[in-house]
Amino acid sequence: MTPQEYVQLKAFARQDGVLLALLLIGGFALYISGLTNPILGVMAMIVILSSPFYAASRLRHFRDYGREGIISFSRSYAYTILLFFYAGVLLAIAVYLYFAFLDKGFLLSKMMEILQSPEGKQAIQTYGLGAQMDENIRFISEMRPIDFALNILTINIISGLFLGLPIAAIMQRSKPESSNSKL
Repeated sequence: MTPQEYVQLKAFARQDGVLLALLLIGGFALYISGLTNPILGVMAMIVILSSPFYAASRLRHFRDYGREGIISFSRSYAYTILLFFYAGVLLAIAVYLYFAFLDKGFLLSKMMEILQSPEGKQAIQTYGLGAQMDENIRFISEMRPIDFALNILTINIISGLFLGLPIAAIMQRSKPESSNSKL
């Protein structure tokens, strides 16, 4: 890969990383809203689970328009890793800002509300998770906004490393599609 091709790869990954970050930030907002409205929680899961497919569509766009229909596995994989990294950085910033300035204990109080409901108490008792749940709640209550942000960033980087493999394998192409097959 020439230096110019590397610059092109990073530029496309940055732009598409912003778009993926907006999708993930929307999913995070739906998740937080879903704590009070279950339909929004389901929508959050759909949005989050659709992110690898969105990443694959952005890689296809890069392959077809930036690389003229040809892209190797290694370049596809590098693009996907960078895409998830850039999206993860922006999502981590949004998560940090949310927990630093907006949350004010909302997430923890909703979790406590769910665990103290009759259904939550029964589930904890059935599975014998009382001590572990208390420890987890204590752990979450001690987390700082930067801890949440770094966890999100780590999850996105690891997701990019693992999801990049099948995405790159599916989207690689050694020769461009013929113009007749697009009709």
